[in-house]
Amino acid sequence: MTITRVLEQLDQIYLGKPDITRLCCTALLANGHILLEDVPGTGKTLLAKSIAKSFEAEFTRIQFTADLLPSDIIGADYFNVQTQTFENRTGPIFTNILLIDEVNRAVPRTQSALLEAMEERQVSIGGVTYQLPEPFFVIATQNPIESAGTFALPDAQLDRFLMSLQVGYPEAGEERQLILQTISKTRHIVHALMSSETFLAAQQEVEEVRIHEDVVTYLLALIQETRNHPLVEVGASPRATLALVKASQAYAYIEDRRFVTPEDVQAVATHVLAHRLTLTLEGDVKSTKRAVLADILERVDVPVEKV
Repeated sequence: MTITRVLEQLDQIYLGKPDITRLCCTALLANGHILLEDVPGTGKTLLAKSIAKSFEAEFTRIQFTADLLPSDIIGADYFNVQTQTFENRTGPIFTNILLIDEVNRAVPRTQSALLEAMEERQVSIGGVTYQLPEPFFVIATQNPIESAGTFALPDAQLDRFLMSLQVGYPEAGEERQLILQTISKTRHIVHALMSSETFLAAQQEVEEVRIHEDVVTYLLALIQETRNHPLVEVGASPRATLALVKASQAYAYIEDRRFVTPEDVQAVATHVLAHRLTLTLEGDVKSTKRAVLADILERVDVPVEKV
């Protein structure tokens, strides 16, 4: 499959994180947006740029800052003095893959400008609705540790991201390889390996991946447990349920299967659900969202029948 070549290329550039590159491609095949979270210097922007360039699609990058306005993203109607008429100027959001660096540095008003685009793939300018190009994805990065000069993403915004991924530090071997590449000035050229048409066709194939009733029951049990867990105040919503279904289908597709297994659900569950949960005060003190989900995955019985 072409997506396999994309994964191989990403693994050569983004060293030591094949699980992260696989999950990123899973999210895109599921027609979802990605939030990359970690401290500065872990390669979040490099990963996002490499993903964007691997697809034969238009790519735009926006650095979010506190003085950025919604019109700087979606566009606005401007008055042309010469023609004495209003003209529409579309913003950088009219692209296929939109990379947003440090999404939590923009004020809430600017962050909210993304809501309509991420959910409905359209924007409204001057009372007129414009459809965004297909495909359209948002890959956003943020540093969850730093709070100075940042504005936490509201729950409604977080819910629009199919996955939230914590990049993490590389292993010692991969970091050594990174040093050697830097010393030798080795540069990997990112090739566009998948056209927009091929990608859209792959998304259609993902939707046809079958899910057995037993796997659906297992998936629903996980969702229900997030709502009943003693350390969770707000569990996964129905939108989160559908997101988990789509992500499981896409993960199975990348594994070159046309049916979903419980292992597919387990592989994506934490990344799909963690950013959608709200812990209780006790939960915030005693645990983390990902630890709670690990506990849920451990406790819920896995179906043993063939799917």
